[in-house]
Amino acid sequence: MDPLILELCREDPRFAYEAYEFVCEAVSYTQESLGRGQEFDADDRHVSGAELLRGICELAIREFGMMASVVFKQWGVKTTDDIGDIVFKLIKVKRLSKSDRDEPEDFHDLFDLHQALTEGFEFTLGDKPAKRSKR
Repeated sequence: MDPLILELCREDPRFAYEAYEFVCEAVSYTQESLGRGQEFDADDRHVSGAELLRGICELAIREFGMMASVVFKQWGVKTTDDIGDIVFKLIKVKRLSKSDRDEPEDFHDLFDLHQALTEGFEFTLGDKPAKRSKR
């Protein structure tokens, strides 16, 4: 376990350790999916708040499927603002970096996180109702 993240969890217990780890993983995922991998310098790898939020949702759905929203709620992450809080706490302990143009407001109420994590999933029942056995 990362001692820097553990300290963040002790300072502010709103978010689970796993939420911080997931955001770090999602930064790399987002950079790669946008073609801004490790071969680029820091400025060229930069992702905006909106790009990161999209990447976080994509990765969450990929890893957790229709349970993504439930997992995020378990971690204490309910809004895009929560993700911004996590990002800037990780910046504070130098686990992530930022550009001069990055602000916490970049994450403020951009969309409904629960909806983004559940969109596209549909619960369906079979075409025919199950037959009851006769007693």
